[in-house]
Amino acid sequence: MEGINRQRRLLMTGAAALGLASVGLVQAQVVPAATGIEVWKDPNCGCCKDWISHMEQNGFKARVNETGNNAVRARLGMPQQLGSCHTALVQGYVIEGHVPAQDIQRLLKEKPQALGLAVPGMPIGSPGMDGPAYGGRRDRYEVLLVLKDGSTRVFQRHA
Repeated sequence: MEGINRQRRLLMTGAAALGLASVGLVQAQVVPAATGIEVWKDPNCGCCKDWISHMEQNGFKARVNETGNNAVRARLGMPQQLGSCHTALVQGYVIEGHVPAQDIQRLLKEKPQALGLAVPGMPIGSPGMDGPAYGGRRDRYEVLLVLKDGSTRVFQRHA
């Protein structure tokens, strides 16, 4: 009888340890899902590829369309004067140009009534325009919040 009780205790202890280990394993495998972002760019643009890498390193999962971005920028309502070399769409917001990931994350958290964000042109030092070819140069630039009527206001300044 004592041998049976001992085996039962060992079996129960083993089962409990296995259960705890599997709970720990499941918890360790839980990873937050990446935020999907769709990007339209020219297939030959290196700075766009660098911006996409910046986005993916900061929790976004990019779906890339190598078709250029002029037509989609117009279709999505982003004013041409705010244009840059790539256009993206994330959770209903239009992102134009070299907008830093942290500004997009803030946009998604705050959820303002707006069309999206834009960094007109291609300022040196912005994500994707910050590689070794620029010799560490960093221009000041602004990320603009683009309202649905096409007007803008400064969302974030970068020095």
